[in-house]
Amino acid sequence: MIDVPLSVLDLAPVAAGTRAGDALRHTTELARRTEELGYHRFWVAEHHNMPGIASSAPAVLLAHLAAHTSTIRVGSGGVMLPNHAPLVVAEQFGTLEALHPGRVDLGIGRAPGTDQMTALALRRTMEGLSAEGFPQELADLMGYFDGSSAGRITATPGHGDRPAVWLLGSSGFSARLAGLLGLPFSFAHHFSAANTVPALALYRESFRPSRWLDEPYVMVAVSAICADTDERAEWLAGPSALSFLRLRAGRPQPLATPEEAAAHPYTDLEREFVHERRVGQALGSPATVRRQLAELLARTGADELMLTTMVYDLADRSRSFELIAEKVAGGLRRPA
Repeated sequence: MIDVPLSVLDLAPVAAGTRAGDALRHTTELARRTEELGYHRFWVAEHHNMPGIASSAPAVLLAHLAAHTSTIRVGSGGVMLPNHAPLVVAEQFGTLEALHPGRVDLGIGRAPGTDQMTALALRRTMEGLSAEGFPQELADLMGYFDGSSAGRITATPGHGDRPAVWLLGSSGFSARLAGLLGLPFSFAHHFSAANTVPALALYRESFRPSRWLDEPYVMVAVSAICADTDERAEWLAGPSALSFLRLRAGRPQPLATPEEAAAHPYTDLEREFVHERRVGQALGSPATVRRQLAELLARTGADELMLTTMVYDLADRSRSFELIAEKVAGGLRRPA
């Protein structure tokens, strides 16, 4: 049996009654604490036009986090490539890699991470916003790192300063592409649990060895809230569930307090949605979370797990990662 590395995906949640600056400071504190606890990576997301998420500029935030940590890998989970010119991404992450060699991950996704109106405001043209253009944009990006880009354009930094490149996905499209390119693949189990096993099978079936990887490497991102008791974890999970309901209804808001979430007048349909969303999550006491994560490893054969924890208070967020590091991680193994 092999120990499974644990990593962190953080969205810099903006809690009700606070500002974006508070959220970013909390993310910085969490990066430092999870480094102390021995987590392998700390990734930040890219979301736009969402008042409850302050992680909209991954490269900027990662520069700050890398400067305030020393050993943990930092990366994007991910950069939504349709929103950016590949040259800009190459220069930004080439700069990060040049400043912090060997510590930077560039996780790339093909979804815009926002609504179409906001995506158009980011890109300023409809070109490149469809899935069909993604493979070529990815090839252009990779070309800037290895010097094979068309024309006379040299990304500086970028060429010769290549971060570790990952593909992210929640369906089979990126799974197959990651396999064909021989790249590591991170699956968004935290919001697409039903697709996890089929997508990972497709990735492994499609995998071709590359100069970066000899064998497939899978990381599964999972929602995880660990507290001293199952009841406390359920209480802390309320704000995240309410946020997803509001997002689905087109009314995103800052992260509610647990009290506000508990007092929300859920309809039967909303309760069913919350129940379905919790399938596949790790939620409960250390013993419960250990069992849930072990079951996830058994189903997926993941090489690494990435935990994302959306709770109202930073102390509870940190406590969850502490409990998992101290009482859960040592019991997680996958077959050799």
